[in-house]
Amino acid sequence: MGFGDWFKICGSRVRNFFLPREVSGNYLEYVKWKFLHRVFSSAVQVLATQAMFRAIGVGYSRSLPSAAALNWVLKDGLGRLSRCIYTASLASAFDTNLKRVRFSTSVLFSLSLGVELLTPAFPQYFLLLASVANIAKQISLACYLATGVNYCSFALADNLGEVSAKAQIQTVCFDNLGLMLAAALNILFRNNKRLLVGLPFVVYPIFSAIDLIGIYQGLKHVHLQTLTKDRLEIIINTWIQFGYVPSPAEVSKEEGIDFLWTKGRGPWPVRIGCLNSKNQIPRLSMMTMRSLNNVDFYFICLEIFNGRLAGTWQQGILLCLRDGAGTADVIMGLLQVCHIRKAIISSRCKWENVSEACGSYDLVTRDWLKLNEDSKQCAQREFNLLNEQMLGLGWACKNILLSTQEQDRYSFVDD
Repeated sequence: MGFGDWFKICGSRVRNFFLPREVSGNYLEYVKWKFLHRVFSSAVQVLATQAMFRAIGVGYSRSLPSAAALNWVLKDGLGRLSRCIYTASLASAFDTNLKRVRFSTSVLFSLSLGVELLTPAFPQYFLLLASVANIAKQISLACYLATGVNYCSFALADNLGEVSAKAQIQTVCFDNLGLMLAAALNILFRNNKRLLVGLPFVVYPIFSAIDLIGIYQGLKHVHLQTLTKDRLEIIINTWIQFGYVPSPAEVSKEEGIDFLWTKGRGPWPVRIGCLNSKNQIPRLSMMTMRSLNNVDFYFICLEIFNGRLAGTWQQGILLCLRDGAGTADVIMGLLQVCHIRKAIISSRCKWENVSEACGSYDLVTRDWLKLNEDSKQCAQREFNLLNEQMLGLGWACKNILLSTQEQDRYSFVDD
């Protein structure tokens, strides 16, 4: 047996040790970026912990064990309390904005490590700095655990347990490599105390940048198959414009991570929820509500709300769901909304100042009623085929994940 054969055997065994046997094609790319993230994140955490030990005097004769222990307990207690409060208040956001929350809290975690590195420079403020850093770390940890990668998107043969187990092996091995990297840097500069103290401030921005790049790129290879309002809107817009249902990979690319909250800035954004009394309610919307009957499980109306710039107003479309509305009603309603938006954008002048239409109000009313009815008929014709193709591509159509505001419902009282 030659060297090449031994190399292939060893490579195969290493692969089987780290990677599941049957996974989707994007899994290997995800693991590559996870490697960068875990190694450099682990190395920075080691350096930050060393900095905190120096700040409380561990390893020096002047250290006071009881005071150091008290400070450590206090900062841990405050961090865990904040973690509990944060998790309870934002639980629904973990499902509807998984990638955004995951990356945002990763940035927060990196910043918290930077604060920990500052503790030796300001030892008199150790409790304040350590508590702030630990609160941020605990919040990040809560989000990391709650928004852990959906391994179902990688598993191809119902081998979710194997995929999860391999992920833990990867995490442990990659973290240990990060520990070795930090140890090597300490050994390399052990004879120069000044360089050793300044080392964390030099490597922190570099390691943190590599860490965040690894997380960002890794999330791009996570193709979630669950439906949220944003993903369903992307699917329906593609369906209306091009006549086909996009795959989870295509939607993932279009969806992105939206770290800067740029989604929904286009013309006539769609919102699911209830009427907001703070917003202007056009007369057409009031007329739409008066025309409801007991067979309708949703209604669609126009709304005018505060824009992103102070003193500006923006027009949008609101989908209001009734108590008892199911998944099919949400899909049907959003499909109708997207048809309405397409028609409005194509004849924008007619609808630009709908709230100010006074003299031509009857004409606008007729146009709105016709648009509403035509779009409803289109949605009813397309619904079954759309739903069938979504199921065929693996979309989880049994449930749609909505945020707390999107779960608001109206009640119908028949007089």
